[in-house]
Amino acid sequence: MKVLFALSLLCATTVMGQKSTVEAWETMFNGKDLTGWTTKIRYAKSGENVKNTFRVVDEKLVVSYDQYDSFNEQFGHLFYNKKFSYYRIKLQYRFTGEQAKDGPGWAYRNSGIMIHGQSPESIGKDQDFPVSIEVQLLGGNGKEKRTTCNLCTPGTNVVMNGKVFTPHCINSTSDTYHGDQWVNAEVIVLGDSIVQHFANDKMVLSYEKPQIGGGNVSGQENIFGTSGQLLTEGTISLQSESHPVEFKSIKILNLEGCMDPTAKNYKTYFIKSKPSDCRYSKKEK
Repeated sequence: MKVLFALSLLCATTVMGQKSTVEAWETMFNGKDLTGWTTKIRYAKSGENVKNTFRVVDEKLVVSYDQYDSFNEQFGHLFYNKKFSYYRIKLQYRFTGEQAKDGPGWAYRNSGIMIHGQSPESIGKDQDFPVSIEVQLLGGNGKEKRTTCNLCTPGTNVVMNGKVFTPHCINSTSDTYHGDQWVNAEVIVLGDSIVQHFANDKMVLSYEKPQIGGGNVSGQENIFGTSGQLLTEGTISLQSESHPVEFKSIKILNLEGCMDPTAKNYKTYFIKSKPSDCRYSKKEK
């Protein structure tokens, strides 16, 4: 809640007599094709979109299995081609249709946003999940409570309540969203310090110090980081885990940049200073 309060305060305050600058959200998905994204599906090379798993339909980014005879544990991820450290990412998602044949039971209406991950090129051909922090997206089964924007940790750990959290997953405090309804998911990521998950604009989970550690990654060929190493940045990817899912309105707000008020590209909402980004008029510097 401290981070949420801090962000709200930044947006509401006046800095050096100036009103807060307009947030420059970057559109990550153009609604036309997969430009800016790279696929990595298990048992295939990076960049190979096996059986057209990831596609664009009616301006939505769609995960589909209509060309699969059997899922065969071909877990996949679609990586955005930029790394980020301090940022907010938000999107809308919904689950549709039936799970692919032989998809694991736990993957029913299951997908995710992977943050602070390794690059698709560094993932082994037979590796199932990237070393990363997973913001787990779940849909309801029409009966039981099933939260979303949970946390799972493939090859990683986090700190919760002052202690390293080693179990693979933990549920959030979100509501359950049954059926094919669209759900808003947002994540605030502040480098190697705080990460917060939001479902339909409500904060549902918070933790600190994402780091290398733990297991739950199979087929890893390349060592990614060392145990206990804090994750300061990484890739962002969307999952294909055997259930059809759709994404839209995928946007990101970089919170790292020029924090010098005299620069042309200064933003009041930046949290992490990056002096090398500052741009000045000739008269100033």
